[in-house]
Amino acid sequence: MLRAATRLLAAATLVAAAAARPCLAQGSVAIETNVLFYGDNTEFRNPFREGETIFGAAARLGAAADIGDRTTLTLGVFASQRFGSDDAFDLVRPVVTLTVRGRRSSFTFGTLPPAPHTAAHGPDLVGPHALLPPLQRETLAFDRPYEAGLQWLFSGARLRHDVWLNWQQLNTPEHRERFDAGATGELTLGGPFALPFQLHIVHEGGQLFAAGPVADSLAAATGLAVRGSLGSLDAASVEMFALGSRFVPDRSVAGVDLDGAGFLARAAAERRGWRGHLLVWRGRAFIKDEGDPNYQSFRRDGTRYRGTRDYSELGLTRIFRPSPGVTVHASARFHRTEKHYEYSYRVLAVVGAAWRVK
Repeated sequence: MLRAATRLLAAATLVAAAAARPCLAQGSVAIETNVLFYGDNTEFRNPFREGETIFGAAARLGAAADIGDRTTLTLGVFASQRFGSDDAFDLVRPVVTLTVRGRRSSFTFGTLPPAPHTAAHGPDLVGPHALLPPLQRETLAFDRPYEAGLQWLFSGARLRHDVWLNWQQLNTPEHRERFDAGATGELTLGGPFALPFQLHIVHEGGQLFAAGPVADSLAAATGLAVRGSLGSLDAASVEMFALGSRFVPDRSVAGVDLDGAGFLARAAAERRGWRGHLLVWRGRAFIKDEGDPNYQSFRRDGTRYRGTRDYSELGLTRIFRPSPGVTVHASARFHRTEKHYEYSYRVLAVVGAAWRVK
């Protein structure tokens, strides 16, 4: 794996250098790097979720060449390492990205950029696209730090959104294709009020090879958010969401589809680099592929929980910015899952830097 990573890095560097030459007359070239260090420990084991320690780093290095004023081509390499693994790298992938920018939006084709929010907020917002935990668990930012497909980011006067397609797996004789797609965003209503919305789907299918069932897992959320400053607090917010889910484990089998619903409330307050948050969840028959199991109506043994699920968590986060381009996040949480009380803690660091090549 190490030899393959070295060859891939060398090839990416040569290609980036070759691509940079014709672009120098049109724009600049920058060597960019982004590294995520993560240490996550969940000290609990309940009927819905197993405790786990995730410790490692994910890094990307590339050359970004401006082709004109609105287009950038980035070529490089991505590598992920889980500390304690027998392999030097657990995942090595090329970085090939075309970014087209407009006045208020940008479109990415290829390797998706790292999430800018990963360490800048609390642990409940760490996921790849800041989806609510019932829709997508936060630890996917560590388990699956590499994404490739399409992404459209928009930031207007009242509307902002992130729309993406992440292709995870091809359709082969051994397995179905798999991808997830979604949209997160917010519409400002006026004053401190906003209308947040989220949509996420995980699909397994494909027409070339019928290896396994065709399955879908869809969930959506919307509600009301109130944000602003309060007294000596730098920021305060209260969000309330209504959620719905549809779980289809096999399209060819009738009567196995399941519709669910849930309610999530989140309150947060920030002051001088500290952030506290409270989450309260109630759901019934809510099942979502890639969602946090603490919110789901399936137990770890695969049986369905027939009643109303209750979950809540209280967390405290300290955010440090020791140097430009470096953000460190340390957090601790207290969890209540039905009648089980547990705790977890997490340390993240994100390093981002760029060097212009004249």
